[in-house]
Amino acid sequence: MSSIAVPVRETTQKPWILWTGRVLSLWPVFIVVLSATWKLTRNPWYVGEFARIGWPESALPLLAFLQLGSLLLYVIPRTAILGAVLLTGYLGGAIATYVRMGEPYPVLVPLSTSLIAWAGIYLREERLRSLLPLRRQVPRS
Repeated sequence: MSSIAVPVRETTQKPWILWTGRVLSLWPVFIVVLSATWKLTRNPWYVGEFARIGWPESALPLLAFLQLGSLLLYVIPRTAILGAVLLTGYLGGAIATYVRMGEPYPVLVPLSTSLIAWAGIYLREERLRSLLPLRRQVPRS
């Protein structure tokens, strides 16, 4: 089995970019921990909302652990991108549920949480920025 070496550029990442990414990444952590806490404590308002959108109460613990597992991967730097992918998938299910019901406002919370999670990783992860540049680098002649 052979391995392929991927060249890594020397980085001169500014500290403020890294710290802005870290601070942005706190928002999804806060939202997901809050949501998982409501599920695990069976907050009456949350249980009622869950029933209203068509989910059984018995699904609350499993969904909370899926959230927390994805979040754990998100906060570990080596697995942050995998965690963001899993969180985005989970939050996409919430978006789909509200769209199915025809309710536009609740969609904003999972959508903004996903976007902010990716923005945080984009700022703190040089490899992601080189993979998905916001602008093309013009080759020097």
